[in-house]
Amino acid sequence: MAKPTLLDEVGGIETLEKVHKIFYDKIYVHPWLKQFFEGHNQEAIEGRQTSFIAEKMGGPKDYMGKPLRMAHRQMYITEELFQVRRELLRDSLQEFGLSEDLIERWLRIDSAFKKHMVKDSIETFYKDTFKYEKRVIVPKPKESHDD
Repeated sequence: MAKPTLLDEVGGIETLEKVHKIFYDKIYVHPWLKQFFEGHNQEAIEGRQTSFIAEKMGGPKDYMGKPLRMAHRQMYITEELFQVRRELLRDSLQEFGLSEDLIERWLRIDSAFKKHMVKDSIETFYKDTFKYEKRVIVPKPKESHDD
């Protein structure tokens, strides 16, 4: 009998769909991250993320989206922004109720693709994008304090 894949261990595609719903619900209201998704259908994004991660967890090779580097090419994603996203993913996995071991394994897979998204500097970002591409640069929102 074949060793179960991580996809099997987390509960299959259904788990990924539920976790990604929780995750993108958080992203689409986050003051910083939501701005990267304006004009993009949340269900479509969830579906692509589910098929991408399912494939990386040992599931079917169904991902039909762009390669990650191309999909995130025109977005200025910093290390800090990536870590904010990672914490929302961790929160989503915990909210769903996965064990800490499965959460860590999921996050390792997710973090393996950081190099395709995070830009070293704004100069590198401008150098690596074409002039005609719409660049998405979202400054970190100032925290509001109601005194």
